Amino acid sequence: MEFIKTEIDGVWIIEPKVFNDDRGYFFESFKQAEFDKHIGYHVDFIQDNESKSSYGVLRGLHYQEGDTAQAKLVRVIKGKVVDVAVDLRKSSPTFGKYVMVELSEDNKRQFFVPRGFAHGFLVLSDEAIFTYKVDNVYSPQTEASLRWNDETVAVKWPIDVKDVVLSDKDLNKGLALKDVKVFD
Repeated sequence: MEFIKTEIDGVWIIEPKVFNDDRGYFFESFKQAEFDKHIGYHVDFIQDNESKSSYGVLRGLHYQEGDTAQAKLVRVIKGKVVDVAVDLRKSSPTFGKYVMVELSEDNKRQFFVPRGFAHGFLVLSDEAIFTYKVDNVYSPQTEASLRWNDETVAVKWPIDVKDVVLSDKDLNKGLALKDVKVFD
């Protein structure tokens, strides 16, 4: 696997070594020791999640506050998305900045989003199956959302906003960057 640092400290793009032949392909999608070595610390992933979405669905920008924060290792099994991590660490020189990466069934990239970030993705294919490992359980009491179209963060989503499909929560409950609870 190749671990690629992004512009924001702690956020990584991971490209597996894929072995293709006339039968299909094979790759290692996760190897704890190699992951820990490159990330620089141990992340104890305790749960795997999966979602299916259609074109234009935007899920995010979500995070959990305080001790229930989650690190995530995400990838796409089918389809194509752009995935976004927004730095909510107030002491970070990149506070309020974001990293965007395309994840697809073709490139088989993974994206590591550490604790202290809001996270979301937008589906670019007709359908996408998205999977992610998390290091903490879901906590509805501490769940929060950064507004997907916050003017300060200014994520450049690659489709027309009229084509974006949002849940009621993501449409109406996301907060502006100036109003979110931030991490140290």
